[in-house]
Amino acid sequence: MQLHKNQTLKIYNSLSGEKEIFTPITDGTIGMYVCGPTVYSNVHLGNVRTFMSFDVIYRYLLHLDYKVRYVRNITDAGHLTDDGDIENDRFVKQSRLEKLEPMEVVQKYTVDFHKVLDLFNFLPPNIEPTATGHILEQIELTQKLIDEGFAYESNGSVYFDVLEYNKRGLNYGELNNRNVEELLANTRDLDGQNEKKNPQDFALWKHATPAHIMRWNSPWGEGFPGWHLECTAMSTKYLGEQFDIHGGGMDLKFPHHECEIAQGKACNGVSPVRHWMHTNMLTMNGLRMSKSTGNYILPMELIEGGNNFFEKPFHPNVVRFCFLQAHYRSVLDISNDAMVASEKGFSRLMEGLQLLNDIQTSHSSTLDISSWSQSCYDAMNDDFNTPILIAQLFEGVRFVNLLNDKRESITSSDLELLKKTLEEFTFEVLGIRNEKTSGNNGEKLEGVVEMLIEMRNEARANKNWSLSDEIRDKLLALGIQLKDGKEGTSFSV
Repeated sequence: MQLHKNQTLKIYNSLSGEKEIFTPITDGTIGMYVCGPTVYSNVHLGNVRTFMSFDVIYRYLLHLDYKVRYVRNITDAGHLTDDGDIENDRFVKQSRLEKLEPMEVVQKYTVDFHKVLDLFNFLPPNIEPTATGHILEQIELTQKLIDEGFAYESNGSVYFDVLEYNKRGLNYGELNNRNVEELLANTRDLDGQNEKKNPQDFALWKHATPAHIMRWNSPWGEGFPGWHLECTAMSTKYLGEQFDIHGGGMDLKFPHHECEIAQGKACNGVSPVRHWMHTNMLTMNGLRMSKSTGNYILPMELIEGGNNFFEKPFHPNVVRFCFLQAHYRSVLDISNDAMVASEKGFSRLMEGLQLLNDIQTSHSSTLDISSWSQSCYDAMNDDFNTPILIAQLFEGVRFVNLLNDKRESITSSDLELLKKTLEEFTFEVLGIRNEKTSGNNGEKLEGVVEMLIEMRNEARANKNWSLSDEIRDKLLALGIQLKDGKEGTSFSV
């Protein structure tokens, strides 16, 4: 199907295991749901990588002129682990540790989450619902599953009946290519009260023990919703019984997304999602990031510096540029060398964009700008392939350098297309913050840059060439280019 801007988009569907031509349920309109953070601690870089991937996907869909309703939830309700141990409730543990009420913990880390994403220039979702704000919907959904015979109450808790689901010709395990026998063989019944009919059944609603702080009234007594239930309740409320795209990290495929499919089918008789999308993991120095091993860094530590892994701080634009050089379905490994290389590549891209303003036009073009521009679309149309897109943007920068050196010629219309494509894909699609237009106070920016120029001049007078070069390079990474001349140093943004 031909889409907006005459582009045909293919998306890898985790459910089918293949790239599929994307056709929205409603022409011109897309519903997209992404599993958001559980706000009991600072957002980690793995989260940032996942949400950045879907930010770019959202941006490209908007670029194709789609009307997108993007829903990303906040999990702010405590959930016990399978063994029912209150000590494993993350919100309870953190509230005790910080001597805060659970909702104070929620507020603190929700603010942190938004602060970090703002630094990386994320577009906000259209709707950001919270689990605690949709308790009624989750209770209603649980009751409907009971009424349909897909769930049962046991000692104040309610469980989804997986075997009953499969008896009716449905297939629990379809997203992960697992069958019930395999699930049964790999499932331990950790519930000490033996409340479940079958070990693989999962909780829709849990009875609250006296120690559990976050609790709500329900037809089955005081309790709290199961983790899988909240996303089904919120996605269907805002996007309908079936919607176009559901995303999240690959760690959510099982059991979370598998349970969402079962809940949606059992409740509404239709598979809830057309295209399932999953991002791969983030590693550092070739190893999995983990607090327990010490191979761990928070986003702000990467941006502000002062850590044991990276030689210096890195601007959010550079971090974003580095992350997008890996495809969202590939493992992304970050290291000091990778970040330094990304900083150099980012500076080269910004230099190319700056040179665009100095290009002289001609009566004819010796470069095929139209084909190159389409290659940028081709990259994103192939399952949002940002590494290939970045390679094409550097090809565009090569064109700019050739034109600047007057080794090639270009017409005014082709130059306009070259500039439009480079700027739109860099700033609008990849989401690199355009420092030239993002500031609200040009006088303050000019004053700060002039101060840094004075510091650089002083460093040069003292023959501190390393500091002089560092100031120049960091300004360039921010899109501010210094030009040394006979009358002093000037700058352009």
